[in-house]
Amino acid sequence: MTLTFTAPSNDKAELEAGSAFTPRFDEKGLVTAVVTDDRDGELLMVAHMNAEALALTIETGIAHYYSRSRNSLWKKGESSGNVQTVREIRTDCDQDAIWLKVTVAGHDATCHTGRRSCFYRTVGVEDGQPRVTISDERRYFDPAAIYAEK
Repeated sequence: MTLTFTAPSNDKAELEAGSAFTPRFDEKGLVTAVVTDDRDGELLMVAHMNAEALALTIETGIAHYYSRSRNSLWKKGESSGNVQTVREIRTDCDQDAIWLKVTVAGHDATCHTGRRSCFYRTVGVEDGQPRVTISDERRYFDPAAIYAEK
């Protein structure tokens, strides 16, 4: 069974207060997904979902996304073993963003760099210029070993 989504209502009150789930995909057919750890709320990643990825996520309880760079659907953790099990799905007021609360299997890491979160860098100012510093050096796995060409 594949879910299908109804087009969003033009009625703002219905969209914001109604019980219908009518995600507002952008002109490329994508909706932004914000992903946090269900245990402690840590921001793990931001990704995109097309209708197929969102439907698979709802149907299976496992996070699926759409890769803009590869132009394809992907099941998070399929290669690394760091599968994201969805504990809760929320949508924002106008249904153009999705929030997934997940638990992460495997190494408990989400980022392809081996870190827990994709947000491991901090932006600051040095000598009047924006600079990035690494705020999380811990690696849960070796990306070269996990993603080696087979």
